[in-house]
Amino acid sequence: MWDPARADARAEYVRRRFRTVTRGCPGYPGAVSIAAAPIPAVARPAHEVRRARRATSVVFAVHGCVAGCFAARVPWIAAHVGIGVGQLGLALLMPGVGALLAMPFSGRLAHRYRFRPLVSVTIVAWCASLVLPALPTSLALLCVVLLVYGATAGLADMAMNTQGVLVEKRFGRSVMSSFHGFWSVGVLAGSAGSALATHVGTDTRLQFAIVAVVLATVGAVAARSLLDDATSAQGDRPPRFALPTRLVLLIGLVGLCAVFGEQAGTDWSALFIRREFAGSAAVAALAVTAFAATMATARLLGDHVIAALGPVRTVRLSGSCATAGAMTVVLAPSLTIGLVGFALLGVGVAVVVPLVFAAAGRIGPHPARSIAGVAGIAYGSGLLTPGVIGGIASASSLKTSFCVVAGLLATMGLAAGVLRGHDE
Repeated sequence: MWDPARADARAEYVRRRFRTVTRGCPGYPGAVSIAAAPIPAVARPAHEVRRARRATSVVFAVHGCVAGCFAARVPWIAAHVGIGVGQLGLALLMPGVGALLAMPFSGRLAHRYRFRPLVSVTIVAWCASLVLPALPTSLALLCVVLLVYGATAGLADMAMNTQGVLVEKRFGRSVMSSFHGFWSVGVLAGSAGSALATHVGTDTRLQFAIVAVVLATVGAVAARSLLDDATSAQGDRPPRFALPTRLVLLIGLVGLCAVFGEQAGTDWSALFIRREFAGSAAVAALAVTAFAATMATARLLGDHVIAALGPVRTVRLSGSCATAGAMTVVLAPSLTIGLVGFALLGVGVAVVVPLVFAAAGRIGPHPARSIAGVAGIAYGSGLLTPGVIGGIASASSLKTSFCVVAGLLATMGLAAGVLRGHDE
């Protein structure tokens, strides 16, 4: 016969045993109600955020296209000014110097002005500055205009990367890698356009003027769809000139290693193939193409990898891939294997710089200041790379130089922990 008293006693016993078993399990108290609740669908980003993502991609592509147009016309600029390789090397240091001088002041600009007009003005100024390098007829004047050219590049770079961090935050998942992928695509498109203009005999000054107007228009129109951050003007104003904090410095050093590897692949791959494998000029150019194409592809697809692995594991994997690529270049027994090494190097360094900027954007109350600090450190390696690689190659060989590159890339992977987010 059923006894209500015994049934109540048995139920109480079961409840006590269940509490004992589950005691100390973190998060248990809400487990039953959470399990019973319907699982929400993943929220789709708002229309304005999706539109801002597309617009930011266009701005990155415009920035890269200007850089590609200029880079492919450097031989004409040198011939127009009448300077040799040594003097050209000095002149090409000026864009990096200009960017480094301008970036520390960019945090103040981002605090004072809304993102939408700031990106618009800086990207238009960057496009307009493309006209300048085609005008000088002396080395001194060329250095001055390249200093201005680099300063506008640095300000536009800071503004668009800060916008990219904001879009990524509103989007709810990693999108920075794709932005930098569009920048790489822009570089390829700009350099191809300059190559075509050279082939048909278009005057560089006319080409730069037309390209500047077209790209400035595209950039300004795209900037109208960007996001404004209502919190950017809140809180204490950042100082006019700010040195990076310790964490920004550490993240910037990871970026420095990545940019060092990127510069090595971009600037020295063709010469490496020519000297070490006696490849033709066409094959040497193929090395640059292999590096740039794999880097652009990896950046466009990189957000999916980052979503699956997280930033720390992604940078560790990237460091291993880039190191393997550099060592493959050094140890390659044939030209084909050497080209494979440069392709691996492109894949390995592709997503690190976007992740470095994204990590910097999460530091402190002024993301633009942190991004500017990281950019200054990372891009500073662009000034060091030619001298370091060239000096080691002169004293030993290009293979020895790429051993140093491999060491820096291995350090990049080992130091990936500084990118760790609060959710890892």
